[in-house]
Amino acid sequence: MKNIFKILFTAILGLTLASCERDDVLAVADLKAKPEITSSLSATSYVINETNLLNTFETIIFKKANYGVAVETESQLELAVAATSFAKPINLGLATSDNYVKLTYTELNNALISLGLAPNTPVDVEVRVKSNIKSSSATKSYVYSNPISFKVSPFKANPDDLFPSLAVPGGYGGASGYADWNPDNAPRLYSAKKDDKYAGFVWMNVASPEFKFTYAKEGWGNNKGDTADPNTYTSLAKDGKNIKGAFPNSTYFIKVDWAGNTYSVAQANMGIIGEATPTGWNSDTKLTFNTTSKKFEIASIALTGGKIFKFRNNDSWSIKIQPKSSDVTLVSGKEVEVFNSAEGTVNGDPSFICPETGNYKIVLDLHNSGYYNMTITKL
Repeated sequence: MKNIFKILFTAILGLTLASCERDDVLAVADLKAKPEITSSLSATSYVINETNLLNTFETIIFKKANYGVAVETESQLELAVAATSFAKPINLGLATSDNYVKLTYTELNNALISLGLAPNTPVDVEVRVKSNIKSSSATKSYVYSNPISFKVSPFKANPDDLFPSLAVPGGYGGASGYADWNPDNAPRLYSAKKDDKYAGFVWMNVASPEFKFTYAKEGWGNNKGDTADPNTYTSLAKDGKNIKGAFPNSTYFIKVDWAGNTYSVAQANMGIIGEATPTGWNSDTKLTFNTTSKKFEIASIALTGGKIFKFRNNDSWSIKIQPKSSDVTLVSGKEVEVFNSAEGTVNGDPSFICPETGNYKIVLDLHNSGYYNMTITKL
């Protein structure tokens, strides 16, 4: 038993002495030189696109900070918009033991999008090395290299290219630039889960619209319409009957199960409602459909800061446009993804929160079920 206590005492003493030794080293550490980026960029301006996303952007090589004594340091690379003094930096990754960070265009692009920067628009940014002495202390003291700067254009893929689509050719009165009964130039429904089930909102600019469904690349070779006339508004058949819209000059919410040969249509008159709006929860303020942009809009509405609102259809709660799972405070001018409760993509009953009191323009883009989105911009 005495031997066991001796062994334990020796082990604890060793750990204590090692800890004291580390503390002694840290106590005498004194910054002699900040970290320094030693590599040069291969260009001053970069454009990120779908062809180079997986390629290496640059390898940033640097010298470690010098503390005058042998200490272990931790380093990472930070990025920020130029001339902001790194007020909102993004971490681009931890450095290796060889003192470099190797970046792909995808990693850089994700950071740029996270900063809320507009796709396909050049912006000046800076990167720097952030270092500290590695220790168990929760409080860390950081030192920074001088930044290097460059210009870059972030990339964001067009959502219309990311999801399978189904053409809805028909007689729309030339709405939104579409050609009547032309599968190549017709509104589309999109499959958000890529499971051959399609959904979307389509404006029909005539009193008595008619339409069918087909894959644009197949023309009329595999078109589907209703199983009967008058229409069932439920069942589809190959080369079926023209579907006759029951709502004149309206937006339609359409769902199609292509493999299951079923579909549904509903009128879609979107409105905004909630405590942030002028009429509270008592009534909706209607959005209008912009036939040029193919989006629902309100040119100006007074909203109360810190208060909530939702979008709903036809003064009812059958279709709600909401955040995915929790209340979201919006940022003026920043596009956010939104979700349709009728498609089972919303958890709970979340709302949008107006950032501050003022008049706002609202744009609600519901044409692609794979990426519904909205933007509110303070006027």
